Amino acid sequence: MKKIAISKAEAKQIILDRQFNFPLTNNELNSTLKVIEHLGYIQIDTIAVIQRAHHHIFWSRNTDYQTSHIDQLIQNKSVFEYWSHAASYLPMKDFRYSLPKKNALKAGKEKHWHQKNKTLMNEVKRRIQTEGPLMAKDFKSEGANSSAWKSAPYKQALEMLFMEGDLMISERRNFHKVYDLTERVLPNSVDTSTPTDTEYAKYLTRRYLNNQGIAQLPEIGFLLKKNIKLILQETLHNMVEDGELSIIEIEGESYYTLTSTIDNLGNHKHSLKVKILSPFDNFLIQRQRIKALFEYDYLLECYLPQSKRKYGYFTLPILWHDNLVARIDCKVDRKKGILNVISLHLEENMNDQNAFHIDLMEELERFKVFNGCQEIVFLDKIN
Repeated sequence: MKKIAISKAEAKQIILDRQFNFPLTNNELNSTLKVIEHLGYIQIDTIAVIQRAHHHIFWSRNTDYQTSHIDQLIQNKSVFEYWSHAASYLPMKDFRYSLPKKNALKAGKEKHWHQKNKTLMNEVKRRIQTEGPLMAKDFKSEGANSSAWKSAPYKQALEMLFMEGDLMISERRNFHKVYDLTERVLPNSVDTSTPTDTEYAKYLTRRYLNNQGIAQLPEIGFLLKKNIKLILQETLHNMVEDGELSIIEIEGESYYTLTSTIDNLGNHKHSLKVKILSPFDNFLIQRQRIKALFEYDYLLECYLPQSKRKYGYFTLPILWHDNLVARIDCKVDRKKGILNVISLHLEENMNDQNAFHIDLMEELERFKVFNGCQEIVFLDKIN
């Protein structure tokens, strides 16, 4: 099939449109469900210098988002926790596509970082079956001198049972996982048939292109095993031949996209003012693509020693119109209700600082409220 050449500006419009301009509903909770069903997953992270990443990602798409929404969606079984490229919330309607990884782990075809302890896993499963939902702390020893009951081995057994699909997370209490048997959590209406390799490859392709717009093979097959990547490559070829996908070229680089995306190319009109984004945002997760198409080189520096940080511990990328133009380092003082702005660094492509600062202050006011704060304090001069 002939490649269709588009400009970098058109590619950016497609990506931003698919990430941020999809229809929601008049109901706040249903809109939150629409967000995760469109994006395919929301990454969970424990860093809490500001509101946690999963809440931040939802809020970036649904301005009416409440942090209680995710618990409600777990409770009504519209969403479940499992592994995407990392720990994530996933739409329950996509449950069957979590089975290939679970089955591979159980069969020993894929390895987990925890070692299997079958005896311990059976014991944990029996306790949950008898006692009901339990947390890791429920397996701690009550006897001070007991060496057999330590939290780490039992936590690992819980995680292995969870990763292999025997347990699910029924809820979180103060962000701690509560585990229960899968058959007691999973709705009866959910499809539990294991997809074929081709079905799985088509699902990954459609999900990614539906919410990211364009992609290269490594992005769609991110962290997949070699044999699945080969099937994915063949599936992409067949989907192009069938006309479902098209190949586009951007400055000499080839990408896949849905043919319907190209058919609607002139209708992609991203018009956001400013968005302060989470480092774990779906839009940003493929750092090399962001660097290539948006000319924005981003590194989350909280994992670096302080002496090697250039911008700050937890800098947040800032999207303005169709460009990533800055990064801001913030920290919430929850006791005082203050959103501390530690630093702001502008990119070289910033062409109207006055207009940007006006828009940024409006967004910071919204961000302040989202983080449960009453005041913004600038700890350093804005650059």
